Amino acid sequence: MSHEAPEFSLPNVGPGPDPLSLAALSADHDFVLLLFQRDHYCTNCRQQVQTVADRYGEFTGRDTELVSIVPEPPEKVREWQDSYGLPYPLVADPETTAGDAYDQPVRFGFLGDWSDFLGRMPEAVLVDLRAEPETVWQYRSKSTFDRPSVDDLLAAIDDASGT
Repeated sequence: MSHEAPEFSLPNVGPGPDPLSLAALSADHDFVLLLFQRDHYCTNCRQQVQTVADRYGEFTGRDTELVSIVPEPPEKVREWQDSYGLPYPLVADPETTAGDAYDQPVRFGFLGDWSDFLGRMPEAVLVDLRAEPETVWQYRSKSTFDRPSVDDLLAAIDDASGT
C-alpha cells in the first residue's frame, strides 16, 4: 500500500513547527501519524484528540509524531488547543489542502442538511519519514464513529517499523 506521501505546509496552533510540514518533522521522527478530523464541532473528533493525547508517550516511544488536522481556520482550531492543551501539533486546514491531498473521505448523505453524518469523515494516515515520505498505512472511516482504536494505531506503527 506504500506510495509517496503528499507534502503540505499548514498553520500549527499546537506544539511543534509552525507552519507544519512533513519536511519539518522528518529530521526528528521516523513516522508521523496524521489524524484528519471532520470539523471543529465534531464530538467524536474532540474525544479522539484527547484519547491519543492521554497515550502520547506510547507514540513518541515509537519515534512517531502525532498530528491532528482540522478543516477549519486557525482561530477555530486554537479553541481546541486552549481547551485541551494537546502535547502534539494541531493543524488548521481551512482550504482542505491536506485533506484533499490524502483523499480524506467525504460523504454526502441522502438526508442532506438534516443529517450530521455527511461531509468529511475521519481518516488516519501513517507516513514513514525515514527516506522519502511514504504513506504506509491508512484508515478511511465510513462514519464519524468509525475510528481505529489507539491500540490499532500503535499496531500499525509497529507493523510499519518491523517491531
